[in-house]
Amino acid sequence: MFIYNVTIKVTWSIHEHWVKWMKEKHIPEVMSKNCFIENRFARLLDIEEDDGPTFSIQYTAESREQYERYIDLYAAELRKDLINSWGENFVAFRSLMELVH
Repeated sequence: MFIYNVTIKVTWSIHEHWVKWMKEKHIPEVMSKNCFIENRFARLLDIEEDDGPTFSIQYTAESREQYERYIDLYAAELRKDLINSWGENFVAFRSLMELVH
């Protein structure tokens, strides 16, 4: 199993609307691509929040191929939508992790 982690710091001015948008639009769109079997959406705690809160969205893929399919076919379009919707009001970084059993 693989976890695609997206960590995003948003400005205070958009954070409430952004959370709603993520829950109602972006995360459902990602999940609709059938590359991931589940997701988690969390807020990071015990970190500096002067500029705004930080969130982590984790998507679980059953295989590296499913993750690669998402990256190859859908990621660019969905990232563009994020930028078009929120401009420079966020900073994001992404990582891929493999579950260790």
